[in-house]
Amino acid sequence: MAWLKLTAASRRHPVFGDPGPLARASLAHPDVALLADLLPLNGDTYTPDLLTPQPGTDGQRRDLLDEQIAQIEAAAQDVLETQVFTYTRTHWNRPLLATTRRMAESGRMQRHLANGLARFWRDALSEGWPELRSIINQDIAHRATDIAAHGVGRALGALHPDMDWAGDAVTLAKSWDGEIDVTGRDLVLAPGVLNWPDVIIQVDTPGQFVLYYPAQRIGAGTDRRSGGIAQVVGSTRAALLADLETARSTAELAARTGCTPGTVSYHLSALHRARLVTKVRDGRYVLYQRTAHAAGLLEEARG
Repeated sequence: MAWLKLTAASRRHPVFGDPGPLARASLAHPDVALLADLLPLNGDTYTPDLLTPQPGTDGQRRDLLDEQIAQIEAAAQDVLETQVFTYTRTHWNRPLLATTRRMAESGRMQRHLANGLARFWRDALSEGWPELRSIINQDIAHRATDIAAHGVGRALGALHPDMDWAGDAVTLAKSWDGEIDVTGRDLVLAPGVLNWPDVIIQVDTPGQFVLYYPAQRIGAGTDRRSGGIAQVVGSTRAALLADLETARSTAELAARTGCTPGTVSYHLSALHRARLVTKVRDGRYVLYQRTAHAAGLLEEARG
């Protein structure tokens, strides 16, 4: 949904860049266009919760996305009308399109929304999905270890700069001001990749309390200074060198820099031929790391 929002608004992601022509072409499908009509734009602050079903408890299952799409199709008509009519009127700065309203009233909107999401995922995201899932799974493992070692309070306070744990409440810096009693609800922490750097709270659906936060490592390499070496090797290769103090795989570098894996592989091959990076195989992965010579060049360029 975050990727669709960027695509519909003709915007770029701060890390992953332009959604691309396949994502834009997908908007021409009427079901994808209907889905886009329900996304917040121009300062709106609400996305109907039925479009982002709470994740299941088994994040390793292959059919998790299919299950969530099925939940959209099975949404009750009264829930859909409450969210699409009442909540958008409360939180949006614009009226609902007449065509969207008629579709919601017809009782057929759920099926079209589910098909639109499946279609957009297939057109725009399916190819890179394993890499995105890998980042999410690594974050889940990290947070679980942190909770086991230090407790849930510390973990909640470390999820995002706008979030904190006050001992008896989660505080979140948002434009909307209010308090919500979530006593008795499960707190679901859902790491995301394409919603970086935002944190999103989902509490309107009864029984749900979901915090979508950015998975760690996203954008970690975007603020690393590569200095004047970019004028010699180019900005992309300079950014890769700046981020290779630690050995990393092509997929990890792609997620951190916002380049496609193919682009990263192309530049790494050139850097390896120039003896600016080394590569070693570690199981299924090939890990790259900058050489001492490259580190020296970076240090000189920064100086």
